[in-house]
Amino acid sequence: MTQKRLPAVFMRGGSSKGVFFKLEDLPFPDDVRDQILLDAIGSPDVYGRQLNGMGGGVSSVSKAVILNVSERDDADIDYTFAQVAVDQPIVDFSTTCGNLSSAVGPFAIDNDMIPATGDMTLIRVFNTNLKQVYHARIPTKDGRFLEAGDFTIPGVSGSGSKIGLDYLSPGGAATGKLLPSGNVIDKISSPGDGEFDISCVDASTAGVFVAAERFGLTGTETVGELEADRALMGLLDRIRRKAAVVMDMAVTPEDTPLGTPKICMVAKPQRYTTLAGETVLPEDFSVAARFLSMGQVHRVLPLTGAMCLGVASLIEGTVAHQYCKPGAGDLLLANPSGILPVDATVSNSSGEWVADKVTVYRTARAMMEGMVLVPEYAA
Repeated sequence: MTQKRLPAVFMRGGSSKGVFFKLEDLPFPDDVRDQILLDAIGSPDVYGRQLNGMGGGVSSVSKAVILNVSERDDADIDYTFAQVAVDQPIVDFSTTCGNLSSAVGPFAIDNDMIPATGDMTLIRVFNTNLKQVYHARIPTKDGRFLEAGDFTIPGVSGSGSKIGLDYLSPGGAATGKLLPSGNVIDKISSPGDGEFDISCVDASTAGVFVAAERFGLTGTETVGELEADRALMGLLDRIRRKAAVVMDMAVTPEDTPLGTPKICMVAKPQRYTTLAGETVLPEDFSVAARFLSMGQVHRVLPLTGAMCLGVASLIEGTVAHQYCKPGAGDLLLANPSGILPVDATVSNSSGEWVADKVTVYRTARAMMEGMVLVPEYAA
């Protein structure tokens, strides 16, 4: 069997990696396109390592992006995100990736889709998954993306230039409502599991927030400790699926997509140790968060999930708000890799909460460009 060569770029955006394609290089029916993405990433892999592709065995590096020049008046680039399951033949288009959204602008500039303008290029990006526009501010020099800089982010070694991402009016990105159920608190229960207070919030992505202490946890547990507790992981997924029904994202729990809504355990600030062995003190952050993504504990934070948590923490009465330490300036979200700042703004008009804006900062880098090889049958 021969292999087919397709133009692609392997990029890091924030704390995620993925294979980037131009839409024009994937002129195939949806089922063939999905098979190409599975083969390129190396899924499904029963061993969980994706050795036969470019993935890395965890959800944050099992991703693909498809881009094209937008025909919309309010956007320059259309961005389609694909979350590839590690151990199942599933390509999920139901959500987006905030981390990889930071690499969209650099790819568009360096692949001659959008011209650079001076030292900072503003690119308006339409995310086709959630039908949402965001603005990316990309450092540029001599007509190309300027990758070098001294800005650092949790979970990524080294530094890069500071890419600004502005999500305007991010409420209701997935469901049409900032509070999909109309409540700041909902109760989820099922035989054998008990009852749980949750907050369902939709800002940049749909999130389900629950207190870590409800499971006897502190919120400082390591990724390994959480993933080793299969009973806990199963329970959290059951809560997530039931919440999807409450949010009108699924008819039954079984219909719930793998990628959305995301579930997050929150806790009050406590001393903990990051994956890099660094000690973080309670006074260093606002709230502790442990997100699950595609059935795994996220090593950092899914960026859209972080934005959703930032908004949820400012809505009075939510589970996230109850566990968030008040303070001025950015919300500082503690995760297994360190602290991630989020600048969120919300308002309340006549008793209705509105998410006005969320701003985050990332770095990005192209690591390889050329051809990705997939089996001929797939294309």
